[in-house]
Amino acid sequence: MFIAPFYNTPKLCATTSWNPNATTVVNNTIIGTTPWGIFVGKNNTVYTASRQYGRIDSWFADGRITTRYISRSSSQPYSIFVSFNGDIYVSSISSSSYYIDKFTVNGINSILVGTTSRLCYSLFIDFNDILYCSMHYDHQVVKKPLDSDSNIWTNVAGISGSSGSNSTMLNGPAGIFVDVNLDLYVADRGNDRIQLFRLGTSTGITVAGSTSSNTTISLNGPNGVVLDADKYLFIVDQQNHRIVGSGPNGFQCLVGCSGSGNASYSMSNPRTMAFDSYGNIYVMDRDNDRIQKFLISSNLCSKFSSEGLCLHKYFI
Repeated sequence: MFIAPFYNTPKLCATTSWNPNATTVVNNTIIGTTPWGIFVGKNNTVYTASRQYGRIDSWFADGRITTRYISRSSSQPYSIFVSFNGDIYVSSISSSSYYIDKFTVNGINSILVGTTSRLCYSLFIDFNDILYCSMHYDHQVVKKPLDSDSNIWTNVAGISGSSGSNSTMLNGPAGIFVDVNLDLYVADRGNDRIQLFRLGTSTGITVAGSTSSNTTISLNGPNGVVLDADKYLFIVDQQNHRIVGSGPNGFQCLVGCSGSGNASYSMSNPRTMAFDSYGNIYVMDRDNDRIQKFLISSNLCSKFSSEGLCLHKYFI
């Protein structure tokens, strides 16, 4: 049975653009310093992970805010992902141990669902309810079924567990994305590239950045990768302080194209991004301690997205 994802993959066209000046949705007075994870659901609820305060905040479209704290003291949450039924999964570090917890859709107390040998820089749940974890310092991506009580993880990328740059190895993997075909995309941060691992294979194909067989775009420490409805790539190019995207005309810089800064048109070491249902881009602008929202300003090729939502409208 096909399970629709809870995240957004908007239908975009080659001429789609975004306002280069962002709106600050949340700053450090609420989210704390050096924030990391962000997720936007189909209902446009924005989920954020605050490392400083050890909590998960849910920002609903109707203005409500829900705050949940991880049950262990001194936990610092990093990555966050929400399943199709609304359960919130979060990776964290506490006293040099690494955890993955779950909050049920109406629950306020966290439930431990697994531990890992290293911090999960990124989490993802595919259509088969398989949980993926990107272990930056172990140079691999692993997975396990959500319905299993076992803490055994299966390797799916970076088979040696050591850093490297050949097609079977990774170097500090960060953001991950699994598409409808269960193919895995990895922001291979240390190798300045995006790797695609087809289902059932351990050999990666470089689809953006260093060593790609086709001309793409130069990347510097890519930290996040997401896809749109047509499987075009959108990349958090962290050390270039920008978001880049692909389309039928190739790659281009979308926002943050003037270098590092704290103005409305710039970012400093952005970590993660997400689309809302209208195609607006939310970015966790880590070193500026804020969430930036870049409004979609044109998407004239299609009146409606794949979700039946009008993309030429946008909301603050």
